[in-house]
Amino acid sequence: MILSISGVVLLGIVVFIFFRKDGLKPSHAIISMLFGFYLASTAIAPSIKAGGESLAGLLGGIKF
Repeated sequence: MILSISGVVLLGIVVFIFFRKDGLKPSHAIISMLFGFYLASTAIAPSIKAGGESLAGLLGGIKF
């Protein structure tokens, strides 16, 4: 698990730099997918899922 956490931190920093510096290129998309893969295997994954579902429920409840 230590390797997964450090991989998540490292890939998260790399993805952030890619987005800030010069947009998202195909190589950057691969790094982003790896970041998502490693993030899904950490203990924070259920919290992220719950937050996403909560946001989707909030947006789904908006009436125009």
